Amino acid sequence: MKILNLYCGIGGNRKLWGNSDEITAVELNPKIAEIYADLWPNDRLIIGDAHQYLLDHYHEYDFIWTSPPCQSHSQTNSFLHAQGVRRYPKMELWQEIIFLETFCKCKWVVENVKPYYSSIARIGTPQKRGRHWFWANFHIPHGLKSHSIGRMAMITGGMRGDDRNSEMEKFGFDLSPYTGINKEKTLRNCVTPEIGLAILQAAKEIHKENQKTTGTLFDL
Repeated sequence: MKILNLYCGIGGNRKLWGNSDEITAVELNPKIAEIYADLWPNDRLIIGDAHQYLLDHYHEYDFIWTSPPCQSHSQTNSFLHAQGVRRYPKMELWQEIIFLETFCKCKWVVENVKPYYSSIARIGTPQKRGRHWFWANFHIPHGLKSHSIGRMAMITGGMRGDDRNSEMEKFGFDLSPYTGINKEKTLRNCVTPEIGLAILQAAKEIHKENQKTTGTLFDL
């Protein structure tokens, strides 16, 4: 499969994907991209704007995963607003959902947190797993344990200090050799590997069945 992994970070969702697929990853931050390149040297890595790359190259892939930044959509904005921190939600999330639903023929998933607002969240039909939302053109698996769903920030949000660091270490990422980044924030933004694998496997099953159907049609 040709896979596009947008806003890839250090590759939390990609950790259990193996190396049998042709993966293109896009990350804007060069320091974060450096870590991704070290962890997944077989992937094609592009340092650039994932939002624009999707628009230009969506038609070249069999499966697209996109995880636009979630901070401006999360429930913490209600608390921040009360503290005088006011910001607009970034519209890239909704632009990508609308674009993919309308034009994309391959399997795709948009991953984000449950937003703090309700009105525009009616766009599309999000599949809710735990406290996380996924927009996709295929079924997102049920049955994963709640601690396997979403981003690490959702799992460690109620923890402090050493407990939180210990929990994040369980995901198997060692950032100690790297400098110039907020390591805790980088880890907390990672999608948990288990949900990344479950979603890719679901997309692969559909892709495989579609290939069988296409082959049958050409054989007739």
